[in-house]
Amino acid sequence: MSKCEQCIIRQFNSLKSLTKDELIRISGCKTTKIIKKGEVIFDEGDKLNGVFCIKDGICKLSKLSENGKDQIVKLVVKGELLGQRSLISDERANLQATALNDMEVCFIPREEIVNDLQKNPSFTFDVLQQMAQDLKEADDIIVNMAQKSVRQRMAEVLINIHKSFGTNPDGTLSVLLSREDFASLVGTATESAIRVLSQFKKEGLISTVGKQIRIEDIEELSRIE
Repeated sequence: MSKCEQCIIRQFNSLKSLTKDELIRISGCKTTKIIKKGEVIFDEGDKLNGVFCIKDGICKLSKLSENGKDQIVKLVVKGELLGQRSLISDERANLQATALNDMEVCFIPREEIVNDLQKNPSFTFDVLQQMAQDLKEADDIIVNMAQKSVRQRMAEVLINIHKSFGTNPDGTLSVLLSREDFASLVGTATESAIRVLSQFKKEGLISTVGKQIRIEDIEELSRIE
């Protein structure tokens, strides 16, 4: 088990603002867990009692709508923290976190993080900055849903996945999403998502290798109206 003070992952989240002594203390009480693809890390309504630091892998954050469909809010990659808002507000989880591939996560108990929030202003500021960024992204999603076409939103999702998560050696997107997941990210019906992806393929903007997608013309994809 790696120690927090030696873990490079912490450089990508708010934990980078903790002192060496604080990291050593957290390292002594954290637990590390392997999460299998498709497994739920926490459910909507769960009492989290701590935060999760993603050491490896990718998960989706989703919310169940009134019509019984999952709406994906965000894809989260290694280096990020899960559960910060529930930690500060002491509320139950508002979203469900599900592994998209095999993951390794570290769980840090609530009392340890709250102690650092109260004593380390740099850490507190970093956590607030991340929460502000999350709010900005939520604002952008609302505007996109209202003002952009399904084609535009699908193009943006493909480009963002490409830029944020990279590609496999054969050029396909490293994140394998189901067509239902694409529909959820875009905010449309599965049938519409499949139709738009088929259009992109016919137009030479993307190609497919089995269920994998490869972007063939990212510049033209970014110009879709």
